[in-house]
Amino acid sequence: MSDQPEKISDVKMDTANLYREEAYTDLKTGGIRKLVPIKLDGSEDESRPAVFSGHTQVMSPHGPVPIQGVIEANTLEEAVLGFPLAMESAMNQMVEEAQRMQREQANRIVTPGDLKKDNGGIIV
Repeated sequence: MSDQPEKISDVKMDTANLYREEAYTDLKTGGIRKLVPIKLDGSEDESRPAVFSGHTQVMSPHGPVPIQGVIEANTLEEAVLGFPLAMESAMNQMVEEAQRMQREQANRIVTPGDLKKDNGGIIV
């Protein structure tokens, strides 16, 4: 059985896993998002650690490519200092995934049925 709700009214928030979002940016390089764990009453839940993530973009021949990833940090200062390494790691993971997908595509066995699908029924 699926964990997906059948109706939108069945969607429930996980009250034990609530976070407040804070955003920081230098208006040039990118941004850092801090998710602060909170209790149901809105007060900070100090029993859980904050979660930091970063986002930026790199230019490609096809335009900007968004990069985002988790930053291992306990404070905003650590997150700012860890931002470059986290973004480099996220970009490397993205490149590795794209290369893996290219290898899979190159190793795919093409059948006559595939040719018909790709060329509107015309076999070239």
